[in-house]
Amino acid sequence: MALNHGTIERNSILLLVLILVVVAIGGIIEIVPLFFIKSTIEKVEGMRPYTPLELSGRDIYIREGCYNCHSQMVRPLRAEVERYGHYSLAAESMYDHPFQWGSKRTGPDLARVGGKYSDEWHRLHMAKPTSVVPESVMPGYPFLAERPLDLRHIDKLLWAHSVAGVPYTDEMIENAEADARAQLDPFSDGYDGLVARYGEKVNIRDFDGNTAELTELDALIAYLQMMGTLVDFSVYDAAANSR
Repeated sequence: MALNHGTIERNSILLLVLILVVVAIGGIIEIVPLFFIKSTIEKVEGMRPYTPLELSGRDIYIREGCYNCHSQMVRPLRAEVERYGHYSLAAESMYDHPFQWGSKRTGPDLARVGGKYSDEWHRLHMAKPTSVVPESVMPGYPFLAERPLDLRHIDKLLWAHSVAGVPYTDEMIENAEADARAQLDPFSDGYDGLVARYGEKVNIRDFDGNTAELTELDALIAYLQMMGTLVDFSVYDAAANSR
């Protein structure tokens, strides 16, 4: 064995070929399971694609680097579950491109932040974090309340995600801008269409406190307020315990 090893080390071409073979085998082992990924994600009732407003808020979340300090994955550990809530399910990230699991927490995990705080709390927090969390080291983002949300390409954004596998229909893509605006007003003409396309659990209200304008803050708060709210974990746990 030692003699064979020495032969390989002295023959650069043979060594290169064997390295390529090992790398190829490792690559195949990593890549092949991805072709069966749909069969490894358990379908969970309640999951739906992001509304156009939530998807825009998610893009703002990524643009501002929020993922650098906040994760979106509750690990299945007792301390994590007691602090943040039910551990994260794979299905909760099935429409995320890219996913926001994260590996660092300067701030708390946000996987279950939806509904935990009021819209007013989020408005204050984004403008001046220390006003609601005195020990916070997070910078303020007051400009989000002043920036109109750009919806010129929202239909193309939905289309791009549909290409990546998110089940946006042609109807959803066609009505993307109207649905984004309708999510701010439960009395709008587009209310029924929005609910028909995305379900009863959609938060429909003005989020930033400024009814005169659709802002980036509206989109970001809409995204934060839906996180972790789609799955009814009481039903999920009951079904799991009955098996």
